[in-house]
Amino acid sequence: MKKTFTKMICLAAALFSFGAAQAQNAAVEDNEIFKLGVEARFDYLNEALAGKVDPTASGFKVRYFNLRMDGQITSKFSYSWRQRFNRVNSLSDFAENTDWLTLTYKPTPNWSISAGKQVVMIGGWEYDRAPMDLYFCSEFWNNVACYQLGASVSYTTEDGKDNVLFQVCQSPYQKSAANFVDGVKQHNLLAYNLYWTASYDWYTGLHSMNLVEYKRGKFDFYMVLGNQFKFGDAKIQLDLMERGTSFDDLDNFSIMGEFSYLIADRVNVFAKVTYDQASDVYAPGLYFAPGAQITRVGGGVEYYPLGGQGNRDVRLHAAYAYGMGDNPYGVIKDKSSYFTFGLTWRIDLMSAAEKLIRKVSNK
Repeated sequence: MKKTFTKMICLAAALFSFGAAQAQNAAVEDNEIFKLGVEARFDYLNEALAGKVDPTASGFKVRYFNLRMDGQITSKFSYSWRQRFNRVNSLSDFAENTDWLTLTYKPTPNWSISAGKQVVMIGGWEYDRAPMDLYFCSEFWNNVACYQLGASVSYTTEDGKDNVLFQVCQSPYQKSAANFVDGVKQHNLLAYNLYWTASYDWYTGLHSMNLVEYKRGKFDFYMVLGNQFKFGDAKIQLDLMERGTSFDDLDNFSIMGEFSYLIADRVNVFAKVTYDQASDVYAPGLYFAPGAQITRVGGGVEYYPLGGQGNRDVRLHAAYAYGMGDNPYGVIKDKSSYFTFGLTWRIDLMSAAEKLIRKVSNK
């Protein structure tokens, strides 16, 4: 563990040194080739079931510690990499905790082709938001393995308001207990994802249709309508997700809704509810036990100390949620409570290095 941690520190230091050196080059002054950032979130958690605190899940936690690197290699090639460090214990964990590592080729302003480890393109706002910006989520969100190897092609309309993407990638069920047949683990399970983004003034949609292989030749079908409505400083996000291993199965679905209101550009208050349901005949192992029905309700507050300048790089938060329903084998259980408060911060290392270099040069 110590050796692995030392390697990570050395890697981060080397990357920062490289970034600082590049910042002196006029060709990359605008951070077009190399953007490097660090983001972290620290929480105090209190998780309980029927009023009894779970000591293993409660206490002070490093929830997220991420390194992100982005860049424009040429006018047509770009890359993006995000790595989690808070759960790395070995080199194999290091690779597993690479959220994405993607190369994108853009032959025209409208078309782009990407390949590498990617986000599985499933619709919905809860799914789309960065994990460190969420405090409690649906049962589906808590189980889906959303980062997989794959490739995608997308088209953006001339006005930039619509984008359609098609992706082929490893199935999120690749590591599920459901992909064993006669005791033999199946490999190379695939998912086929059609994704549509629509942006029109007060409305933005993140919609998808997904065929997700859970056994060789057998698919779970998703239809997801992710809707966001903005009215001044108020925002409503409503996700509707239908799932099923057959097209006539309409009893497997999830609903996620959140209302938030930003006060004076510094304080954001929100209320959220999620509901997940699986039918009695739903294939076992697909994130839900057959017959599961679970609701989660809660809310919270976020405070941005630098919000007066529109800056979201530092955030304090507090949130509470309560679970109700029948879900004995899931993440969210009946009479479960969850409370958190903590601190999130983001640093653009390239901008910091540039400012430091300018300050030293002016002396």
